[in-house]
Amino acid sequence: MTNLRTLPVPAQAAPSHAPHRHRLRAVAPDEVPPVAELLHPGATWMPAPQHTLPSLPGQPPMIGYLVLVPAEQPSPEAAGPATEGDALVRIDPEQRTASVAGRVLDLTYLEFELLAHLVAHPHRVHTRDQLVTTVWGYGHVGDGRTVDVHVARLRRKMGAEHRSSIVTVRRVGYKYAPPAGL
Repeated sequence: MTNLRTLPVPAQAAPSHAPHRHRLRAVAPDEVPPVAELLHPGATWMPAPQHTLPSLPGQPPMIGYLVLVPAEQPSPEAAGPATEGDALVRIDPEQRTASVAGRVLDLTYLEFELLAHLVAHPHRVHTRDQLVTTVWGYGHVGDGRTVDVHVARLRRKMGAEHRSSIVTVRRVGYKYAPPAGL
């Protein structure tokens, strides 16, 4: 069985006036093409899970790769402040840390994303469906109860004195409302 991968055209085969082009060619299953030369220097590539690839009836299974490319890092001058939030809740998206009243919280990935989203939009009411779509993503199969559970965990981690900053709007959803005195 062979795999099709995009490989660069050898320099001697391409005319000097033609732009650099890629072509498909068959490679042996055990052949490792020079993929690393084509990728961003900081990229990582790995085989894609078989269940994520399309299959064609009567054809051999496809082989795919996930390519992870690091995000462009803005210059420190253009980046502005490293933290977001207010006097009560501080979010550092680069370090992926959140603190409440100076105390760093131990948050899961989704708890961090949920808190960061709420803090980024203070006093704005978000429906449970909006939060599922925004924080969990379009492909998430779940309901508003998922949001309720994560908000409860988030409030517990914020502590009794600060849990009320995430306000439940009955029959709608949640909002972040920092105390007025801060």
